[in-house]
Amino acid sequence: MAKSKADGLYIVLLSIHGLIRGHDLELGRDSDTGGQTLYVVELARTLGKHPHVRKVDLVTRLIDDPAVGPDYAQPIEEIGQNARIVRIPAGPPDYIRKELLWDHLDGMADTLAEFLREQDDIPDLFHSHYADAGHVGTLLAKIFGRPLAHTGHSLGRVKRMRLLAAGMDADAIEARYAMRRRIDAEEETLSIAELVIASTHNEITEQYELYDCYHPGNMTIIPPGVDLARFHPPRGDEDKSDLAADVARFLADPKKPMVLAIARPDERKNLPALVDAFGENPKLRALANLVIVPGTREDIASMESAQQDVLKDLLVAIDRHDLYGSAAMPKSVFDVPPMYRIAAQTKGVFVNPALTEPFGLTLLEASASGLPIVATHDGGPTDIIGNCDNGILVDPLDTKEIGDALLKILSHPKDWKRMHDNGIRNVARHYSWEAHVEAYLDGIRPLIGRELVVRPTLRRNTVYADRAVVADLDQALIGDDDSLKKLCALLRKERKTCAFGIATGRPLESALRVIRRHGIPAPDILITALGSEIHYGRELKLDDWWEAHIDHQWTPRKVRRVMAKLDGVELQPKEQQSSFKVSYFYDPEKAPKIEDIQSLFYQAELPVNLVLSFGHFLDVVPARASKGLALRYAAHQFSIPLDRILVAGGSGSDVDMMRGNTLAVIVADRHDDELATLTELDRVFVPTAKYAGGILEAIETFDFLGEINIPVPKPPEDTADPAVAEQEPT
Repeated sequence: MAKSKADGLYIVLLSIHGLIRGHDLELGRDSDTGGQTLYVVELARTLGKHPHVRKVDLVTRLIDDPAVGPDYAQPIEEIGQNARIVRIPAGPPDYIRKELLWDHLDGMADTLAEFLREQDDIPDLFHSHYADAGHVGTLLAKIFGRPLAHTGHSLGRVKRMRLLAAGMDADAIEARYAMRRRIDAEEETLSIAELVIASTHNEITEQYELYDCYHPGNMTIIPPGVDLARFHPPRGDEDKSDLAADVARFLADPKKPMVLAIARPDERKNLPALVDAFGENPKLRALANLVIVPGTREDIASMESAQQDVLKDLLVAIDRHDLYGSAAMPKSVFDVPPMYRIAAQTKGVFVNPALTEPFGLTLLEASASGLPIVATHDGGPTDIIGNCDNGILVDPLDTKEIGDALLKILSHPKDWKRMHDNGIRNVARHYSWEAHVEAYLDGIRPLIGRELVVRPTLRRNTVYADRAVVADLDQALIGDDDSLKKLCALLRKERKTCAFGIATGRPLESALRVIRRHGIPAPDILITALGSEIHYGRELKLDDWWEAHIDHQWTPRKVRRVMAKLDGVELQPKEQQSSFKVSYFYDPEKAPKIEDIQSLFYQAELPVNLVLSFGHFLDVVPARASKGLALRYAAHQFSIPLDRILVAGGSGSDVDMMRGNTLAVIVADRHDDELATLTELDRVFVPTAKYAGGILEAIETFDFLGEINIPVPKPPEDTADPAVAEQEPT
């Protein structure tokens, strides 16, 4: 039976870093003072109001630093009914970033333990937030024999991948972020925690599963709460606001239902595809307006190149479909909640077309505001629509499916009303702070009084993956479905120690379509467009540094000008082109030889890479781009030696991946002997099976998931005639 208020639970929340206080939270002041600080304060307050909770202490670090103000030096701060912030000294009095706290955390745990003993009131549960608090919570759980719950908020293994994608060197990441200490702390916390709280199924299966101490039976999903005081249905006068007028100036008929998207200008958010979905559907265009809010901007030309590209693509798509008068892209929307309500007042729809969406907080905000939703079927939206029954999941790569889903909701008022009502009701039921706390207490009650259990876990020898399998898509993975299923199962099983990469000539969207169609696991490294793009992890984080690196002296307009003079070459369709790849059909009967085309580029002083595949596909990419060069860069970023990488390919575009120190397997028929020069190399294996079956055969032959059998180079054969040699003068 649940405890009454008189003898209710005493919970200690641990959130060590950042600036935490009970009022005017300085969100965004720095990278340490973000959403986590708001979450723990709201959680403490809402828990304190619950009739089955006696006391909540939110423990953080005491900071006595004039540079940040006196609030953070108060040892005790009351923040609500039965809830307070307790500040414990740790290290220097000044405010320092979290990566510098590691040497002081054991001392903080000792000081907090003494504080708890002096008050003669031992908590029923410790709940740590982030890795540093996990380390402190682990020590306290061991000292007092109390259960530990943990929320990671972000994970070291995932963050490292994002930093690599941003172009940061692996050694620099270690020096700046103490990543090994963080990951070790996360592993230890996961080995002790009786309950790990995540926001989505995706977070558990795609992030926590990367850890050796991953125990899915101890994990539960409790999504964060939504502030229903800020996000609520329209009151009827939203169309008279300044914001509504700012949007309406773009639209011929502002009263039409609004298709609304709010997302930062990031390639993964897939916003240009939404414009295509809207523009390609005549009925949708006639019925609705499209409004995209891609962040706040002053001048596109002053933004980062990746953001510029997305915004330019949006403008080009609007122009291509001639959406003037029915599409708006306002420059600044500083107050987001009214934007949802304006759209809801028009009986519109909110859409998230992202390639992948780990959670989808905007979907909850829109739903609470009364908007039905259309969202990507990849990631957190599956949970949200499953719980709220207020929208449609779509394939983000299928613009027709997106347009049809929007039209279906907007053209059927009864469906719109049902989804509107379901969203408001079920967000309050599943995603309010009160609902969050009820689910939270249901999760922790079975732990109270349970003895601490330390689960033995076999840790890997290295913190990160120490080997990788990298395969072409069409000529290596695809071709034998049964073998592909076996290979995928093996790669999923070994993902903690063996990274998985795909290197393809396809553009990103085309590659993702094939990957999903065949059930291939999300690669750790996705090299697309013949090495001109590198993405990392399930979130498809684009490597910005690589993009800037290959952009050197790259002028696609001049490339097309040179190629336009030639017979026997014809541009491939638009979907095969990308920012750093110009693709042609090549007719060997009519076109010049590849060497002659290369000479033309030399003469024009255009440094490029020419890649001929299957004798008929010619791609022109920057001189610094190729599958092999991209692979070597990514291998360095992941700190994986080349001789611990198994490359699988089957066409001329794979040659430079398979030369050098990598291990390689040729898994498809060689066309025009494009790979013939590789077959005599010691490190290149030609299996009896093809496609994924050949990769499996190579893994076994090289003992690639074991000790790795690296072939010893054979001495060259001396073909000289001894008799002739004796006659030569000395």
